[in-house]
Amino acid sequence: MQPLNFPKFSFRFKNSENKVSIFDVVRKKFMILQPEEWVRQHCVHYLMDEKKYPHSLINVEKELTINNLKKRYDIVVFDTQGDVHLIVECKAPQIAIDQSTFDQIARYNLTLKAKYLMVTNGLQHYYCQMDFEKESYLFLKDIPEYERV
Repeated sequence: MQPLNFPKFSFRFKNSENKVSIFDVVRKKFMILQPEEWVRQHCVHYLMDEKKYPHSLINVEKELTINNLKKRYDIVVFDTQGDVHLIVECKAPQIAIDQSTFDQIARYNLTLKAKYLMVTNGLQHYYCQMDFEKESYLFLKDIPEYERV
């Protein structure tokens, strides 16, 4: 897999039936190593190792329903009250981040109401803080580190 614009992390791999899998520490199982999964796993480790978000507050690839349609988010981080703090949308490195990517995470956030959004393809990362009163968002240089509330 290609190098990504994240710090170096240590991953567990296994090879089975000519397919390489990577261990997901959140889901506690090996996942087939596809380009988007490579980005997702880097992002999970970035949140835990660099931003100090507790493993117990991170959720990966769960289903949600938006306008009676079933969707799957990549990563959600909860706060200690159980509210959604951060949504992360991961794309494969060869997928350009464009308006449709931001539209996708914005649709998810209509339901989830996260304070922060992150969009990444592993090479480019975008971070936003929501302002629900003004119905807008502010681009940030990075997401904040975990703060115990």
